[in-house]
Amino acid sequence: MNNPTRRRLAKAGLAALSLALPFRAGSRELPSIAGVVWQLHANTPDARGSWHRLGARELIVQWTAVDGVAFIPGTGMREAPRMPDWKRIAKEPWAERVVVGLSGRFDEQTTRRSLDAMLAESLAITRLGFPFQVSGWYFPAEVDPHWKEAPKVLPPVLAKLPRPLWITIYDTDNIGAERYASWIASFMPRDVQVLFQDSVGVGVRDAAAARVYADALAARLGKQRIAIEVEAFRTERGKFRPATAAELRAQLPAFGGYPLYLFDGPHYVSDRVVDQLLAP
Repeated sequence: MNNPTRRRLAKAGLAALSLALPFRAGSRELPSIAGVVWQLHANTPDARGSWHRLGARELIVQWTAVDGVAFIPGTGMREAPRMPDWKRIAKEPWAERVVVGLSGRFDEQTTRRSLDAMLAESLAITRLGFPFQVSGWYFPAEVDPHWKEAPKVLPPVLAKLPRPLWITIYDTDNIGAERYASWIASFMPRDVQVLFQDSVGVGVRDAAAARVYADALAARLGKQRIAIEVEAFRTERGKFRPATAAELRAQLPAFGGYPLYLFDGPHYVSDRVVDQLLAP
């Protein structure tokens, strides 16, 4: 990648971490949403919404190829039968910038055994042209303390990928904010940005406890490298449902001062929920 391209992407990556003004939800001000995450798959190869009304200007695509099936042309992999309309998405106000997810696997354990293959596929993706402004890259290998080999096997892979680069981290075992932050800081490359999954949606912790984790990570990694992935869903009897506007109103205030990305915008944050958040 040439130097002008690196500078353009680096500038775009810093812009993605800038904080917009709060938005008003009824009588309360809530932190602005920086963007949304989209976990696309064959059954939902499209993304539509009005998340820009909450402040969103950046789209993080979790992957553009998964399990050997590509959602963009030119990868050499088998193409999905229904491809996203990337040109239309590029015109959406919530996709002024796009963090391109690289090659992944649906199954987490398969992901952790497939890093070399994912890297080769991902590097091919980074060489493609895109009909939108690329503000960075996302490597879809999520990191938690169960992945004991991560400190050894992950940094060499991340070193070969272009920057700005994002990766998701989480802790559903609640090992403690300070211990967790120290572990992440011990091996995460200093030029990689982390998207901390709050684990509120899966019921592991409340938003206040998630804020403690975010602050511990910021203290160890630097606040400019941290964004929070706000789980905009809830689990009930083993199934997932969208979080209500009331639940999001209770969740978001804890995270003021950090860039916030809704997971998953296209699946869980409908126009109706946006309307309800903005309604008096």
